[in-house]
Amino acid sequence: MTALLEINLDAVVWNWRALAAMHTGATAGVIKANAYGLGAAQVGRKLLAAGCKHFFLAHVAEAVALRPVLPGVMLAVLNGLLPEEAGDCYAQDLVPVLGSLHEIGWWRAEAVRRGKILPAILQVDTGMARLGLSAADLAALREDPTLLEGLRLEYILTHLSSSDIPESPVNQRQAQKFIEVMKQFPGVKTSFANSSGMFLGAEFGSDLARPGAGLYGLNPTPGRANPTRDVVRLTAPILEIHEVEAGGAVGYGGDWVAKRPSRIATVGVGYADGYLRSLSNAATAHFDDTIVPLVGRVSMDLTTFDVTGLRASPGDALCLIGPGHGPDALAREAGTNGYEILTSLGRRYRRRYIGA
Repeated sequence: MTALLEINLDAVVWNWRALAAMHTGATAGVIKANAYGLGAAQVGRKLLAAGCKHFFLAHVAEAVALRPVLPGVMLAVLNGLLPEEAGDCYAQDLVPVLGSLHEIGWWRAEAVRRGKILPAILQVDTGMARLGLSAADLAALREDPTLLEGLRLEYILTHLSSSDIPESPVNQRQAQKFIEVMKQFPGVKTSFANSSGMFLGAEFGSDLARPGAGLYGLNPTPGRANPTRDVVRLTAPILEIHEVEAGGAVGYGGDWVAKRPSRIATVGVGYADGYLRSLSNAATAHFDDTIVPLVGRVSMDLTTFDVTGLRASPGDALCLIGPGHGPDALAREAGTNGYEILTSLGRRYRRRYIGA
């Protein structure tokens, strides 16, 4: 009996439209990492039908795989490109996000080989120190504008490091740096806010917002009510129920010991399915409307829950992720974030797409 992962594509579209309504510019869909683990082809196709015309992936290979599904729209590659990937970028009409002088040089070389003007997005580092042109790189471009010959700049992009902390002064510093950088590129469009950044105010607006997490039901406004709709529901049937006497141990290492006679339900989900081992003795699930605690360690393929006092039987389902206990809640129990919960979801689940 296999666990069921339900993905509500209609909710993804609702979230995208709600975020787009907050933004004066265009709104992209970030579908990298297989749409945060939920299925990039399915999510991308649904967003395209809803009117989304700009998509962001992390790697060239991701974008190449999705081009047949997403014809005629911008597919941008956030991690840029390597020399051997330039041909694929050209052949599939991809837009690399270039964050260094050597990447600019590799893409220019492809433009020369093809005798074409090629589209590009420039990423500038405004304080994250991860990807993006440095102050020295920008100075080099000012001193030698020919370094950009052969390229058509679609957008200048930067990435917020602390947008989920609205009170952080880092946000304002990055916004001011971005304003200064844009003086070097008059007339070129901008791409600034991620999901959380879209809630920071008008000064974080741009020509193209890039929501990702908010599309998939993760809360872009931590500390406040989630403005997005639930997208994911994960249920797992009970395989067996064991009666454990007081003092009896459960699972590897026996590090959970029953304090009373207990009924322990086993489900066929474990860390091989992305149900993280750090959830051991910490997570909760729901049986109908009742919260049930995870007891013992999460193992590779199996996890155990205490259903004492409930009329649960083999074949009945426990809800591991769902309304009232979404990915963010499970993440808190695991000591991580909702991004890791979603992107860890395994391949063994039966998947059902609602609204496909």
